[in-house]
Amino acid sequence: MTPSPGPSGFNGHSAPVASSRLTDAVAASLAIGAFSLCLVVGITVLSIKASMAMPIIG
Repeated sequence: MTPSPGPSGFNGHSAPVASSRLTDAVAASLAIGAFSLCLVVGITVLSIKASMAMPIIG
């Protein structure tokens, strides 16, 4: 079996797969998703603390 003349595996030059605008859009959407997740978790924690502080009427 003779080796191929071109580079093989991960040793060759990498070509850009996506444009920089697409990469920026993906990064922005991930940042917005992470921020919204943190916001939801924070509101949930605050509402649990507030509901635990209320007296039980019964």
